[in-house]
Amino acid sequence: MSNAQALREFKARTFQALAHPTRVAIVEALRDGELPAGTLLDMLGIEQANLSQHLAVLKAREVLVSRKVGNQVYYAVRDPALIEVMDLLRKYFYSHLNETLGLLGEMERTRKAPRR
Repeated sequence: MSNAQALREFKARTFQALAHPTRVAIVEALRDGELPAGTLLDMLGIEQANLSQHLAVLKAREVLVSRKVGNQVYYAVRDPALIEVMDLLRKYFYSHLNETLGLLGEMERTRKAPRR
């Protein structure tokens, strides 16, 4: 496999890991540093089993790392570069949202314009 193909595979696996809103919420919750699973549970308001499943996917795809201290498991984003990617995706979203709002505004102005 070429380096380019390996990179495409890596990107696809990473995006697959993030292809669920709850997993995106987990990564966003960890943007400022590691948190224990209990805190994530409280922040996200989901069932413990559901959180465990999503954490397992993110760990398996090496998006998150964990460490155990006593009976607490702490999770963190493996590489802060992923937070930058998430921030870029937010900018991308708002760029498209603004474009769509502009088009809708233009359609509304056209609809309200007097006909001759």
